[in-house]
This record gives sequence, structure tokens and C-alpha cells, in this order.
Amino acid sequence: VLNVPATVVMPTDAPPIKVEATRGYGAEIVLYDRLTGDREAIARRLADERGLTVIPPFDHPHVIAGQGTAAMELCEDVPRLDFLLTPVGGGGLISGCAIAAKAMQPLVRVVGVETEAANDAWQSLRSGARVTIPAPDTIADGIRTTSLGVITFGIMRKLVDQIALVTDAQVIEAMHFMLLRVKLLVEPTGAVPVAALLAHAIPDVEGKRVGVIISGGNVDPALLKQIL
Repeated sequence: VLNVPATVVMPTDAPPIKVEATRGYGAEIVLYDRLTGDREAIARRLADERGLTVIPPFDHPHVIAGQGTAAMELCEDVPRLDFLLTPVGGGGLISGCAIAAKAMQPLVRVVGVETEAANDAWQSLRSGARVTIPAPDTIADGIRTTSLGVITFGIMRKLVDQIALVTDAQVIEAMHFMLLRVKLLVEPTGAVPVAALLAHAIPDVEGKRVGVIISGGNVDPALLKQIL
């Protein structure tokens, strides 16, 4: 909108439709291998070489606040939520949403959902320390992070009530349900919290008012064909 040049560091296994859409909006794409490369280090090097400003994907107060507007708008529209569910990658979305939701509806329980392979947040909150895992092999590409951020972990320890886990098969089932029954095209990461509900992975939600943040609609056509 402001004609500011943008360079985006993306993993080579990102959905092609996401890469092409980003490039179509005018950004320069720098690809890296998430198994061998360091996204943060690449971004810092580019920033130093070109005089750029690094905008991190999740571990920054402004990014967290921006992502929290999703829960703020939901809480404005739907009063008296009992539960709020979001996917969890680096923790920016759930941190911002937890801050907003708990401020507006203090009794709401905030639940994050990961796939079993990408369970660094689940491990971290159980152990009380940030846990780093190898790059996870999961269909949910948006949560293939290896650890929570420093800022996001601190917020999550205070405000997130639970982390639930689902399988990739359950995520696929949720995507199928959302597309054919709810008429929403949802990417795997966005379907993760829906999968937790369909799989009964969260106790005590029956009959309660449950808000779900469905984050993202970037689905590779080949994957979509496979799911259908």
C-alpha cells in the first residue's frame, strides 16, 4: 500500500501458492532450507547488507499486539466466551489473543493447539522452560517452528490455560469438514484448533461457548486434491 520494498525470508517447503501470492504482491522472496538454514540469521544479514528493518514473525510486542486484534474483534462480537482456541507456532497469535481475550473477558480459558510432531509449546509449558525441537514434520506448515519466542513464552506462561495436541490425520479430517460442511477453505494450520474440537481433545467444552481463531487459507492445490 505504501510502496515500501519488502523482502520476505520463506522456507523452501512453504506452500507454492503462498510463495507465489507473496511474490505477486510485490515482495522479493528469499528461500532457505528450514532443516539447515537459520531464518533469523538470514534476515539479520540481509538487513545489515541493505539497511533494512527486520520484522520478526512472532517475537515482537507490535507483532503480538497486531495478532491479538483477532481475539479483540471476536470478543467484541461474541460476549461471554468460555473458551478461546488458537493454533500455536512461535506463540505470537496466541499471546496477542490471550492478552486481548483475558482483558475483555477475564473468565475465558485460552487453549493453544499444536500437532503432535510440533509440540514444542506443549513441552515448554509442562517443563516451565522453553524447549527447542528439531524442525517438525507436520502437514501444518504454519507451525513448523522449533521453539516459542522469548517474549511469547513469558506471556503464555501467565495467560494460556492449556495446550492440546492433534494428529495430522485429524487436521486433514478437520480441513475436509470445514470445506464441505462449513464452506471455508482453511489451511492445515488454521484447521488445527477445529481438529482438536472434532477429536474431543479438549475436556469440558461440551455445551460451552467456544471461540476458534481459524488462521490462514493458503492451501496447496495438490494437497487440497489429496484431501478431497
